[in-house]
Amino acid sequence: MLSLFSGIGGIDLAASWAGIETAAFCEIEPFCQKVLKRHWANVPLFDDIKKLSKEVLENAGISGIDIVAGGFPCQPFSIAGKQQGTNDDRYLWPEMLRIINAIRPTWVIGENVENAVRIVLDDIIDSLENIGYKTQTFVISAYCTGAYFDGKRTFIVATPNDWSTVMRRNTQFSPNDQIAGWGDNNRRRTSKPNPGQRRPLQSRPYGVADGITNRVDRNNALGNAVRPQQIYPIFKAIMEVENAIK
Repeated sequence: MLSLFSGIGGIDLAASWAGIETAAFCEIEPFCQKVLKRHWANVPLFDDIKKLSKEVLENAGISGIDIVAGGFPCQPFSIAGKQQGTNDDRYLWPEMLRIINAIRPTWVIGENVENAVRIVLDDIIDSLENIGYKTQTFVISAYCTGAYFDGKRTFIVATPNDWSTVMRRNTQFSPNDQIAGWGDNNRRRTSKPNPGQRRPLQSRPYGVADGITNRVDRNNALGNAVRPQQIYPIFKAIMEVENAIK
């Protein structure tokens, strides 16, 4: 897997649980880079997606990528921001699409906040279809993985048109089947906790997030990170599809 917008490696941790190896990272934030280097010391790390290309990867000895995954920046869509969508200079999906088109992986996984569905999902699906990919979209709540907060995330899963036909003939890609009843420490929760159940207070994002002064790098990294348990069912389903076809 090629990991784009890697953050502190939440997606990559989930991939490793499913038996998928991360071949390279691309992450520009210095604090996140330190975390990645600590936990994946031997995995190449590129810092700027705008400078990353198939040629750069091949020159570094990286080829044969099966999966391209990444949580492209959510600031253009988050309800804690101005929600400028594609007009925001932090809208970097086109860079991820460029790399997908060059590498032509079997699997693509894009991740973002729930509000991306309203603002940009149609554009992303159209752009993938224009380069020959079929898509499925899932909005997965953290509640479904045993968490005490909603934290919905949008996952866009895509495969090439010709490969999608092979997949449909052999097996069904259904990560939702993997989600129900799965959670931390084998806890089972497919709905919100009981109203009388005590749970940590959560801040509500109103207006524009102006940041915090203390431990800003760590808190930003954690806030942007993907909860591994939310994306793990997708990787698990991918491996089951791959094994069924083999």
